[in-house]
Order: sequence, then C-alpha cells, then structure tokens
Amino acid sequence: CPWQGPFHELSIHESECTHPTKTGNELMEILDEMDQTRKKEMQLYNSIFSLLSFEKIGYTEVQFRPYRTDDFITRLYYETPRLTVLNQTWVLKARVNDSERNPNLSCKRTLSFQLILKSKVNSPMECSFLLLEGPYDDVKINPVIYHFVFSNESNETDYMALPIVDSVECNKLLAAKNINLRLFIFQIQK
Repeated sequence: CPWQGPFHELSIHESECTHPTKTGNELMEILDEMDQTRKKEMQLYNSIFSLLSFEKIGYTEVQFRPYRTDDFITRLYYETPRLTVLNQTWVLKARVNDSERNPNLSCKRTLSFQLILKSKVNSPMECSFLLLEGPYDDVKINPVIYHFVFSNESNETDYMALPIVDSVECNKLLAAKNINLRLFIFQIQK
C-alpha cells in the first residue's frame, strides 16, 4: 500500500484500506505501476546527472511578476525581468490555464511557461533547461528536462507545462505575490 501519513492516522487508514482485499493479480498490477514510476524517476535523475557533466551550465533565481495584456479581452500573464545566464540575456513568460478566456471560472489551474532568448547569437545554441522550486518556495514541482535550439530566427520556445504536482500547488503559487523559481540552462557543445 502506498499510503503515507502520520502514525496517529494509521489505524484509521488500516480500517479503510482496500489493499488487504485485493487479489494477487491486482497487487501485481499495482507493483508493476510502482516499478514503472520508479524506472521513469531513475531515468530522469540519470538524465539530470548527465547534464551536470556539461561544460557550460548556468542557473539563476527567477521571479515571475503578474501583468495584464492590452488585448480586447484582458488576460493574466506572468513575466520575469531580463536575466543573464551563460552570458546571454533571457526572459521567461508564464500563463494560467494556457490562456483560456476565463481561468478564474475553473478550480483546476495549470501554469505553462516559455523561455525567450533576448540576445543575438552568432550560431545556433542548443540547450537543455528545467525549472525547479526556488530556495524560498515550498511548491512541489516534478522536474522535466526540456530541449530547444535557440537562434536569431527561432529565439523562443513554445509554451510548455510547468510540471507542478497538482492544481492545489498551482493555486498556492498563484496566491503568492510573486512566483519564485530556479532556472537551470545547460548548453550542449558540439
């Protein structure tokens, strides 16, 4: 049983838990799912460790601030001030619920973000990057590594999901005055 909780709630959980009544096949399916999840986590961590061997690695604390568009329909976005990583200037933008018309009418919230290279580059710059919780936030983010080749003609990524654990965590972020995260960029050398 994957339940986790305080010891004083254990007896309540044991009285309600359905795992003792499951068949052997059902338990094997649950164990297979747990093994697959563990395998994916190990692949992710191995990927992160291999990125740490790159020659050019940069990171910075980022602070998203809310702003509104001047469109006919006002939408809420977030943007960081310009930041310097790997001797290049960058900006991050984020939007709520992929910019649906009225995200305030939904209880389920998501954030997606976009990384934009503001500097001019002499040659294409292939990068891997990820956003993690910052040192002063307690939001739970599942790390995801994104890849993109930046050039003067293609200087911004598509919007990608900020891999927040769930909608409750997203609402915690949105309730804060600013969103503080940590950006890592790994430049792939050819």
